[in-house]
Amino acid sequence: MENSRIVIDGRALTCAQVGTAAREDVTVAIAPEGAARALAAWRVALEVADAQPVYGRTTGVGANRVVDVEWEDADAHGLRLLRSHAAGAGPLVAPEIVRAMLTVRLNQIAAGGSGVEPGVLQALADVLNLGLLPPVPVYGAIGTGDLTALASTALCLLGERSWLAGPDGEIERGPGFTLRSSDALAFISSNAATLGEAALAVTDLRELLAASTVVAALSHFAVHGSEEPFAPAVQDACPHPGQRAVASAMRTLLAFEQPAPMRIQDPYGYRAFPQVHGPAIEAADYAEDVVAREINAAAENPLVDVAGRTVWHNGNFHTAYVGLALDAARAALFQTMALSAARLGTLAEPAFTGLYPFQSATEASSGIMILEYVAHSALADVRRLATPAALGSAVLSRGVEEHAGFSTQSARASTDAVAAYRIGLGCELVAAARALRMQGRAPAGGPLKGAFDLAAAVLDPRVEDRPLDADIAVAADLLPGLARVQGYSS
Repeated sequence: MENSRIVIDGRALTCAQVGTAAREDVTVAIAPEGAARALAAWRVALEVADAQPVYGRTTGVGANRVVDVEWEDADAHGLRLLRSHAAGAGPLVAPEIVRAMLTVRLNQIAAGGSGVEPGVLQALADVLNLGLLPPVPVYGAIGTGDLTALASTALCLLGERSWLAGPDGEIERGPGFTLRSSDALAFISSNAATLGEAALAVTDLRELLAASTVVAALSHFAVHGSEEPFAPAVQDACPHPGQRAVASAMRTLLAFEQPAPMRIQDPYGYRAFPQVHGPAIEAADYAEDVVAREINAAAENPLVDVAGRTVWHNGNFHTAYVGLALDAARAALFQTMALSAARLGTLAEPAFTGLYPFQSATEASSGIMILEYVAHSALADVRRLATPAALGSAVLSRGVEEHAGFSTQSARASTDAVAAYRIGLGCELVAAARALRMQGRAPAGGPLKGAFDLAAAVLDPRVEDRPLDADIAVAADLLPGLARVQGYSS
């Protein structure tokens, strides 16, 4: 990306760039090499389909794969396919997820391998640049292809359906594109919606996990915690990469503070923080690697092999890797969020803070008591959402498609889990900053001082009993800034 421009080439799209295209005002452009790959694949697809059966081009789909499409019916076949598959249900997904889907599908086609007529690249870029959205309902995919979402997109391109535009979702006719009938399956045979949502979720998760280390350090400072658990000798004795990275970050954040610890051993929320937070960071990093690999892959069925001038019928449409990686990330997220809630509990205890219970203004006041309820409410949702989507399966299309990994549901659960985590972490930040203010203490220097200064500049300093909902919202919004304080960059 250069300035406010993202160039799509089919090979180098990152999850962070998907997030930028989905959420920010940027221009999307097509790299010449991406257009060239798409053109070459399209030409080979036409050539091969003239010589042999090609799934979806010269045959029906699913259980109808054994039915040949007669040449006189070829022009109508693809349109029927799009109409029959544009049957999602439920509320529409968030606009940012739709834009992420369009960005991913654009990149996939530029990777070469779909055989879709290359003119669709500019059509999709125009849609993104004009801020148009196809209507995409929540229900319709199970991790083996976002057929309903992309069929709806195709009908919008053809002019059969109207685009949604603007914050209120008003109807608008957009640029039309004559998608060829033979390209119908090739266009919709993709997991672009699932991958787009997954890219947003892992980008947000990695950012929040970076912020978590800063928040944990503020809490650690507020309770006069021991730095022994983060010592290099301790980490070298059990050298998991994520654990060591977290301990190193904590040493950097606390480098300017040398208080005498109040206890010989701290609770697990502090003492075992590297051992619990490290796996979450590793799981999120792995999930991002998997999603990035998928969004830059020509994971098409059938795959158009330009070099071999043939097509291959295959299973690359199955996103088991993505679903399993996201499932693992949510399980690790629950573990580290549980530690955040535990640290919040210590911040309400006089034995740890030296303040009144719940950091209250008077001995009988409620102070931050309600923050624990909010955090545990969010934690309960993350626990529910941590159930692996991969435990489900399905047998469809008269038994021909006899497995599904439900990566779509895993991506959706990850989106919701990240949102809940943001709230719980915001509660801990409110409590940590308030404790330090009431103690009359502040970090002496370094990135922890920068983090505290950011929080102190925007969080309400009043300690009398009052509604804390605005404080939680402000703290949650501050978390990306805290991630950058630690040096995080997407």
